[in-house]
Amino acid sequence: MQQFNFHTHSCYSDGKSSPEELVNEALRLNLKALGISDHSPVPFKNAFAIKNEMTDNYVALLKSLKEKYKDRIHLYSSMEMEYMSGVKVNFADYKKQHGLDYLIGSVHLIGDDFDNLWFIDGPDPKTYDDGLNRLFGGDIRKGVKAFFEQNNKMITTESFDIIGHFDKIKMHNRNRYFTEDETWYRNLVMETLHLIKQKDLIVEINTRGIYKGRYNGFYPSEWLFKKMKELEIPVIISSDAHHFSEIVSCFDEAENALKAAGYKEVMCYDGNVWNAVAL
Repeated sequence: MQQFNFHTHSCYSDGKSSPEELVNEALRLNLKALGISDHSPVPFKNAFAIKNEMTDNYVALLKSLKEKYKDRIHLYSSMEMEYMSGVKVNFADYKKQHGLDYLIGSVHLIGDDFDNLWFIDGPDPKTYDDGLNRLFGGDIRKGVKAFFEQNNKMITTESFDIIGHFDKIKMHNRNRYFTEDETWYRNLVMETLHLIKQKDLIVEINTRGIYKGRYNGFYPSEWLFKKMKELEIPVIISSDAHHFSEIVSCFDEAENALKAAGYKEVMCYDGNVWNAVAL
């Protein structure tokens, strides 16, 4: 099983565990490396992102934990950067300013009006449905297109390492509005996938949908694994953990699915560069 996880959340954002609780569980599991990647600040009141005034404290705590546990595990500080229309945050500058090791780039919120955004994540599908109706008049093609266009703009304009759950728009769909074999949908997914290849990004195989019961597969979907392998796109397995008990949830299932698609390696960060390691 992959012996590291680089996408985890602590109580500094919407996680339920302290950073040290995450570290201690990683040690119990004999992991070799752990990255803590809380949600980056956003410019409006919310319950999911780290607050601007807590960022320095977050970075300092992770630095102290690195030192405390340096002989037992490789710890890395990160953020899952929220890419939003109308918000000017240069990812590379933010990473340098806060001394972060790597970045995950993700889209959870669609639109440029902070009082009227489409939140495509979270536990309640009603939020998804309401946002689709408010912003796009219930037109799923327009909504899905906006999601992928926002991802594409992030990919082409920002510098980061891992792209987070780039097809998560499907989570609350559950085949109600569209199916993943529809041509228009697959064209949008493949356009984003080719941009990912051009920018040499790592795709996470995110297991959170499965163990939380919100989706019956991975982000991205398993039908994309062989296409990613053909394009030689590097991957990493991630649980997107929000509690220490979730750190390696469904890793075995993800590893088996990747092997079935022809993957023999995943990427691992060593503090300077990303290296391929055997599955």
